[in-house]
Amino acid sequence: MAYQAGGQRSVPRPVPEGVEAQAYLQDYTTLVEAVPFPSVVLDRCWDVVLANAAFASLFRGVGPHPTAMPGDNFLRFVLFHPDASTVLGEHESRWCLPMLAHFAAAVERHGHDHGLQSIRRDIAQDPIMEAAYRHGLPHWIRTVGEQAVEHDGSVRPLLHPDPRWGATDCRVVDETPRTLRDLGYTRLTLVLRPAPARRRPARARRAASHLSVVPTPES
Repeated sequence: MAYQAGGQRSVPRPVPEGVEAQAYLQDYTTLVEAVPFPSVVLDRCWDVVLANAAFASLFRGVGPHPTAMPGDNFLRFVLFHPDASTVLGEHESRWCLPMLAHFAAAVERHGHDHGLQSIRRDIAQDPIMEAAYRHGLPHWIRTVGEQAVEHDGSVRPLLHPDPRWGATDCRVVDETPRTLRDLGYTRLTLVLRPAPARRRPARARRAASHLSVVPTPES
C-alpha cells in the first residue's frame, strides 16, 4: 500500500483510536489497493491517510516539494505544487477552484482546526492564491453554479504519465462508506477513461502571475 505515494511526511499520520477501527482501516487498505484506478482516503484537512499504487503511479512524475506532495496532502498539491498542472488538466478551473470551494466550506464548519488554519495561512501568503480565494472563487461560483464544486460524479481532465492513458478524463467517485465517514475520512476514486484520439497539450507550470479567473488590476 502506497501510504506515502508522493514522498515522506515530516510527521506520522494519526492512527484511529480503538482496536476495531484500526482493524477496519487495515482491511480497507487491502480493498483500496485492489482497485485498478487511482484511489485515495483523505481526512478533513486533505491529508492522505492511505492511497493505492495506481494513485502513486499517476503522480510519479512530479518533482519534490517540501509541503505539497500528492501523497502527503492532496489539497496542498493542487494549490501549491508547480507540477500540479502537468497532471491535472485544466488545472485552474477544473481542479483548483473546486478544491478551494471545498476548503472554504470546511473552514466554515471546522475553522478551529489547526490543519485548516495552516493551509489558510499558506493561501494568504501566496498573492495569486489569496486573490483567487477572496475574489476569484466567489465570482466563479456565481458564474458556474454551486454544482460545479461537487467532487462526486464530476468529470475532470488528467494528463497521465502512462502513455496507455495519456491525456484523458476521469470521473471522480466518492466511495465513502459510513464507517469510514464516522472516522472523519473521505475516499475518492478517479475512474480513468481511455485516452481520446485527440490529445490535449500538456499545461505549463503555473507562473507567478494572476489566475485567469482573477481580474488583473489596472495599472
